[in-house]
Amino acid sequence: MHTDPAHLVTDAAALQALYGSPGEASLKKEVDHVHPHYRAFIEAAPFAMLGTSGPDGLDASPRGDPAGFVVVEDEKTLLMPDRRGNNRIDSLLNILADPRVALLFLVPGVGETLRVNGTARISVEPALLARFEMDGKLPRSVLIIDVQTVYFQCSRALLRSRLWDPATQVPRSALPSTGRILSDLTAGTFDGATYDRDLPARVASTLY
Repeated sequence: MHTDPAHLVTDAAALQALYGSPGEASLKKEVDHVHPHYRAFIEAAPFAMLGTSGPDGLDASPRGDPAGFVVVEDEKTLLMPDRRGNNRIDSLLNILADPRVALLFLVPGVGETLRVNGTARISVEPALLARFEMDGKLPRSVLIIDVQTVYFQCSRALLRSRLWDPATQVPRSALPSTGRILSDLTAGTFDGATYDRDLPARVASTLY
């Protein structure tokens, strides 16, 4: 997309002039540890986004399990199990190259989200894996996240999006199926119909 360079913001001073100073609350909410109030958000969250950066670019990966699946080991340490997936391991490869991570926790029905920034290590210690057993299955690994900053995000984004409003839910049939996407992306060489047919059973049998 072409845009007039004169209308691009290219330095921090111009950006700060555009937005103004942050409010007092937006600065005071940030701490360098998991405060008990912030722990409550993490323990109530069944879903989080994991952001990572590596030599091949950025990655944002959804992570979910029953609420409290991310364990607050202490005020400076979180533990996150890595369950079965597609084996692309984009996030984990990024962490090997650059341990910095960002987490965004969502709690169903709650407008505020919780943001955690820090660094991560990948552990396969048997005793640690055993703590996260689900349905008789162990996670492939566990992320040990060393916390650097924690703060809540106000509810404006979720209110504007009406994310938790049942009236805004979109029927899955209104969007292309995953098999259809794969078929079209491969010019029909991928059997999308079979993929769609087998997907529910495959997901159910490989959830953990």
